[in-house]
Amino acid sequence: VAVVLSAQCTDKRVNEVTKKLFAIANTPDDFVKMPIEELENHIKSCGFFKNKALAIKQMSKDILEKHGGEVPSDMDQLVALRGVGTKTASVVQSVAFGIPALAVDTHVFRVSNRLGVASAKTPEQMHKKLLKAVPKDFWIDYHYSIVLHGRYVCKAQKPRCDECGLSQFCKYFREENR
Repeated sequence: VAVVLSAQCTDKRVNEVTKKLFAIANTPDDFVKMPIEELENHIKSCGFFKNKALAIKQMSKDILEKHGGEVPSDMDQLVALRGVGTKTASVVQSVAFGIPALAVDTHVFRVSNRLGVASAKTPEQMHKKLLKAVPKDFWIDYHYSIVLHGRYVCKAQKPRCDECGLSQFCKYFREENR
């Protein structure tokens, strides 16, 4: 549920919403039984709440009917769930199951391009390139490290290159400081 809510929404907001929501409903069965209007009201502040509510309801139904009430760990089965793409499936695999997976969100996409780890025009292209560029044993750590680095140091609008321990390796820094 949280991964569906996270699309175009901050982690802070998702955490606030899910804290309250999960006190009321926290199983696929709970979400299937919850009236759609009630679910929409609980998640409204996450944006796109009508589409997200429909996705949560359908995903919950599929988890119950196709997976015996258990979230699948297989990538193909995860992306077959409504509202789940490669990024979300990768997060679920790594966080819930400890399976090496490399999620490419906005931070991973931006920072990987800036550092020059890989160069891509879309997150999907970046995902494919990073799977080859980053050793599998480091996929989970790479994702978390780069997300944090992107949030606090290599920010989208004002990267803090003067505070960055990676600037000597960074393609963006070298190009900006010619």
